[in-house]
Amino acid sequence: MRHPKVGRGGQMSVKMFSMGWHWLPYRYSRTADDLDGQPVAPFPDELSVLAKRAIADAYGDQVATDAYEPDAVLINFYDEAAKMGLHQDKDEKSDAPVVSLSLGDTCVFRFGNTENRNKPWTDIELRSGDLFVFGGESRFAFHGVTKVRPGTADPEIGMAAGRLNLTIRQTGLE
Repeated sequence: MRHPKVGRGGQMSVKMFSMGWHWLPYRYSRTADDLDGQPVAPFPDELSVLAKRAIADAYGDQVATDAYEPDAVLINFYDEAAKMGLHQDKDEKSDAPVVSLSLGDTCVFRFGNTENRNKPWTDIELRSGDLFVFGGESRFAFHGVTKVRPGTADPEIGMAAGRLNLTIRQTGLE
């Protein structure tokens, strides 16, 4: 896992690991260009199955899950001090829904509007095991994590501290 650097050279407080495609600010690569240049780990079939089921449950027949082919997962680790500012997921060439799975400590997830980082937004507590799908009009909503609530993870999942978030997406890249 690494602390990615963002456009102006600042370092994100979350640690990140990618599978399928390696995320760098504003682009994806098949190699870990900002690490060791090695090929990215393959995208697991099990996550494709999970994401397709989540989209079918969320949208029913409104979204053709046959056309949804996720090919990347960004795995973010948040310690008790990590946050993620409001941002839009716009680095993909696809507008397919994003599936987000939370494991470990509870976080406050801020889900905003599609126009800017200002209100209106809604703060939602995401607990371990929560799955959040955003697509359609909400696909490009500004969103972020304002805080992690330390010590809230179920000890049975084997995480002593922190939060893992898996965001499964279809990049539309080849």
